[in-house]
Amino acid sequence: MLRVDPRERPRLEEIRDNLIDRIAEAEREGWLGEVDGLSVSLAAAEGKLTQLEAEQTRSSAVVPLGLPSFSDIAARSTDAR
Repeated sequence: MLRVDPRERPRLEEIRDNLIDRIAEAEREGWLGEVDGLSVSLAAAEGKLTQLEAEQTRSSAVVPLGLPSFSDIAARSTDAR
């Protein structure tokens, strides 16, 4: 699966919005085959936006590493004396 560069999010949102407009036009004109094709493209664009959102959420999450704090280390060294 190809990853989308997060800097391209505005362009991907523009593509999604354009697809929504084109689907509405195709429905008005009765172009059912066009509606189906555009709907597939819209689902792919929305999937990529969801992927970007999940990636952003994952990268901003704090991961506890279990490292001791300075006060924990200092307390141990003074107790050893």
